[in-house]
Amino acid sequence: MLKFIAKKVFGSAAERYVKKAKPFVDQVNALETQWQALSDHEFPARVAAWRQEVEQGRDLSEIMPDVFACVRDAGRRVLNMRHFDVQLIGGMVLHEGKIAEMKTGEGKTLVATLPVVLNALTGKGVHVVTVNDYLARRDAEWMGAIYNFLGLSVGVIVHGLTPEERRAAYGADITYGTNNEFGFDYLRDNMAFSLSQLVQRGHNFAIVDEVDSILIDEARTPLIISGPSEQSTGQYVIVNDLVPKLERERDFTIDEKARSVSLTEEGVARVEDLLKIENLFDPANITLQHHTLQALKAHNLFQRDVDYIVSEGEVVIVDEFTGRLMPGRRYSDGLHQALEAKERVAVKAENQTLASITFQNYFRMYDKLAGMTGTADTEAVEFKQIYGLDVMVIPTHRDMVRLDQPDMILRTQKEKFQAIAEEIKRLHEKGQPVLVGTVSIEKSELVSALLKKLRVPHNVLNAKNHEQEAQIVAEAGHKGKVTIATNMAGRGTDIKLGEGVVDIGGLYILGTERHESRRIDNQLRGRSGRQGDPGESRFYLALDDDLMRLFGSERISGLMERLGMKEGEAIENSFVSKAIENAQKRVEAHNFEIRKTLLEYDDVMNQQREVIYSQRRQIMTDSDLTPMIDAFVDDLLDEIYAPVIGHKEEPDEETVASVRAKLEEVFDLRRFEEFQADGLMSRDEAGALVRRSIEELRAQAPAHFHEITRYFLLDSLDRVWKEHLLHMDHLRDGIGLRGYGQKDPKQEYKREGYNLFQDMLARIKESTMFALCHLRIKAEVQEDDFKHEEQKQVSYSAGTEAAVAKARQPQKREQPKVGRNDPCPCGSGRKYKKCCGMNA
Repeated sequence: MLKFIAKKVFGSAAERYVKKAKPFVDQVNALETQWQALSDHEFPARVAAWRQEVEQGRDLSEIMPDVFACVRDAGRRVLNMRHFDVQLIGGMVLHEGKIAEMKTGEGKTLVATLPVVLNALTGKGVHVVTVNDYLARRDAEWMGAIYNFLGLSVGVIVHGLTPEERRAAYGADITYGTNNEFGFDYLRDNMAFSLSQLVQRGHNFAIVDEVDSILIDEARTPLIISGPSEQSTGQYVIVNDLVPKLERERDFTIDEKARSVSLTEEGVARVEDLLKIENLFDPANITLQHHTLQALKAHNLFQRDVDYIVSEGEVVIVDEFTGRLMPGRRYSDGLHQALEAKERVAVKAENQTLASITFQNYFRMYDKLAGMTGTADTEAVEFKQIYGLDVMVIPTHRDMVRLDQPDMILRTQKEKFQAIAEEIKRLHEKGQPVLVGTVSIEKSELVSALLKKLRVPHNVLNAKNHEQEAQIVAEAGHKGKVTIATNMAGRGTDIKLGEGVVDIGGLYILGTERHESRRIDNQLRGRSGRQGDPGESRFYLALDDDLMRLFGSERISGLMERLGMKEGEAIENSFVSKAIENAQKRVEAHNFEIRKTLLEYDDVMNQQREVIYSQRRQIMTDSDLTPMIDAFVDDLLDEIYAPVIGHKEEPDEETVASVRAKLEEVFDLRRFEEFQADGLMSRDEAGALVRRSIEELRAQAPAHFHEITRYFLLDSLDRVWKEHLLHMDHLRDGIGLRGYGQKDPKQEYKREGYNLFQDMLARIKESTMFALCHLRIKAEVQEDDFKHEEQKQVSYSAGTEAAVAKARQPQKREQPKVGRNDPCPCGSGRKYKKCCGMNA
């Protein structure tokens, strides 16, 4: 109540911001005539002068009014597009590192040019992030005309570019690209083996278009670079044939809200009987247990043409939020293989993670982050808590006149879709264009089938025919057009009204059900009523909709019964609409908690990732790695000698033998005469021998010693880091069970993750020193002998659940020249001829 009163008296934060921004807008407007008087060639000269001033320390805020006035006039000259006053406020919001919520059609793409030019003056690069390659290319070319006019360079990052093309694009003043490509380039840079392979040059300032889609909807989506594991896929098929023999409720139960499946005691016994095993929970059967649960999820929680489609013999995921296909993305943890077995297509091998990062942690790396969208205010708390971003609602240039009708509520799905079809027919006969929003491919095809029976011509825009998307969206506002779309397919492209449509009410938005998030509903509504155009929207609901069934209050059903609704009868009721909105708020809060928990877990990995990537970059940049090797030697010797140093009693023979064995194993000290004597040499004496071994290696290849050292440091780090990622995945999978022991799973994950990380660092040092101390160079070293390959057969995925998106062809790694009877430099402990040398 106090918040409500304060808002009435003082206005909302956004209203206060707009009021505060008015003097700035007046200042820019006052400069307009000065810029209009300049010739074209004077613009790049002014920009170059500003760049020099900023490099010498001038603050960007001091020149912001001048720069905004300059960009506004450049837009007028080059594109015949002059920034409105509200767009100036939007640009100010973005420059300050906030989110600008601007309605559809308010020109967000043009708004971005203002802070982009201003921040490009720092010379550190500006990234403009879009949701797909089409928009990245379109916006880079479209707005690039302004940037080029001002003497600034523009690059674009899309799928399929070579490393050289990517490096050039990142080297530009302004770089457009998709969230996936920016994230993958960051991961690839941290798998590179030399500075010449790096493409990015830092994370200065990013403006994220459709920021709610990228930072909220895809927040649980890790970007993953993976390589093939060696696990067999045959068990998926065996378990898949078993699942139809299990009975729901008797053998297994389903939690639709949590999207999880669990076996009952009877179910466990039934599975054991079918698989001919004694104990499903025996450690030896853990894989079969896991496959069984994933197969049950595949059969009972994932629907064809809703969650995925089958195309050309492959299971392709459908994006829950956009309805777009996501070729290359794969559910992880065996779920995708379970779906492949269910659909009787080829079951592909699982992949092992080589590098990963969530969008949450990737975008938090930027020194300054801003965002634009039509719908962010409902998630303002999450943006503030997770990213430290304030949301500012920018007023529209013209008043919004769209009419948002109350929800129409019916009893059953059948009645609802019949009413929808009849309403569409009525609107079509009137000539009013209709955009029908559905939540799945299945529902879009159901509406299409009903309209065919009523002989209503229409277009269907879903993941199955996305090739025609641009054309279908372009025509959706024309007279008499009926367009059925899954969720926000077509997002980023305005639907413009055709001739005569304004007079009959504009574009009509018809939602076939409420989404779990109010924001997604608002995005659908936002397709209509752009730039003061008329429009209308209404959602149709049924009591057995998923949202109503799973999250709606039982009071809704009770109310409907008391109202005595008859078959086919629809009602409008504000109480029901309010109850539905409350259900959506509960789901939004639940999903926020999930994303927050995910981030808390990923923060542990992120701290470790930062340490490893920082050390990796140091290995690539340091010209002399001797200090790092010296530190490794000291750390390892401290650890090896710990049982015999600092104790009052003399060490027993077993302890001495153990220390000697470790010195032999890691540093190969047995080849030195000084080490052959009985007893144990001192720590300092052992250290001297290790350094002597390293100096011998330096003498054998003086010109290439640093590259040899770099080679083994990177090789050891990458190999052990990959294993660590797998261990952390396994830890994460089972950590929830700690709750049953009255322990906080998050704290347990942090504690055990720290221990695993310390162990990993020790293994990197040990593996590196093993390789260097056992290496014998028997021939002249060639220049290319210690060049590194990129990870073999890696693939890229962006799905909560990881994927093979693109396989890289393996390149041959040249082995160091070693004798066939020498220990293998890979660190396996075997002879070279029986290890890496077998195929050499």
